[in-house]
Amino acid sequence: MNFEGTERYVATADLQIAVDAAVTLQRPLLIKGEPGTGKTMLAEEIARALGKPLLQWHIKSTTKAQQGLYEYDAVSRLRDSQLGDPRVHDIANYIRRGKLWEAFDSSEQAVLLIDEIDKADIEFPNDLLLELDRMEFHVYETGQTVRARQRPIVVITSNNEKELPDAFLRRCFFHFISFPDRETMTRIVEVHYPGIKRRLVAEALDIFFDVRSVPGLKKKPSTSELLDWLKLLLADDLPEEILKSRDPARAIPPLYGALVKNEQDVHLLERLAFMHRRENRR
Repeated sequence: MNFEGTERYVATADLQIAVDAAVTLQRPLLIKGEPGTGKTMLAEEIARALGKPLLQWHIKSTTKAQQGLYEYDAVSRLRDSQLGDPRVHDIANYIRRGKLWEAFDSSEQAVLLIDEIDKADIEFPNDLLLELDRMEFHVYETGQTVRARQRPIVVITSNNEKELPDAFLRRCFFHFISFPDRETMTRIVEVHYPGIKRRLVAEALDIFFDVRSVPGLKKKPSTSELLDWLKLLLADDLPEEILKSRDPARAIPPLYGALVKNEQDVHLLERLAFMHRRENRR
């Protein structure tokens, strides 16, 4: 396999190598990086590029590993038994398949996304070790063993909200998506807004990277937030001269709400602008 990105997704050379390596090793690909750097979208584009079905398991703080395998709906069975439903005699009618089961049972190799695994309990990754290693699990209620027809391509994302267990990390191929440099970011913008004025992009990127470089910023703007900001600039048909001639003493960029997402950072930028004005008066 040779993943090179798609027309909608700019994959750097090291990311392409990481995807190919994980597939070759038949290991889950563990992706980390700042929010908004395209971790979730990577799995979608791998499936799209290879023409494979995509199964997505989005993890929440309450998610249990068992839910990825299957769940036994005892409540529905009890209700049906009270109603005299003949389905109660076959317990298999109350087994709900999870995303891993769907991936294992797929007639063709699937891409399985386990998104934001670090949101779950610390034991969550360890509870999946055996299933991801052996590509099989046992359904105790029916006595059935589910084995993968074909080993799925597993992509696991993490925002580093908590450390993952060493035993789990040993079984993954790891890649950290670095924040795009200016050249890569220009390519990403061009993918999303073909034909956009280069001068507008250049001026917008100047402001964007200036904001990201402010010391003490609580939430740095991400790639997705830059794209939202550009969409607003285009929608309002603001001339690039407004960005180029922007007074550095102004508090924050125009339409800043797409870039700055909390009041602490707004106040920080306003304080910096105030200090800039005061220094200019001297």
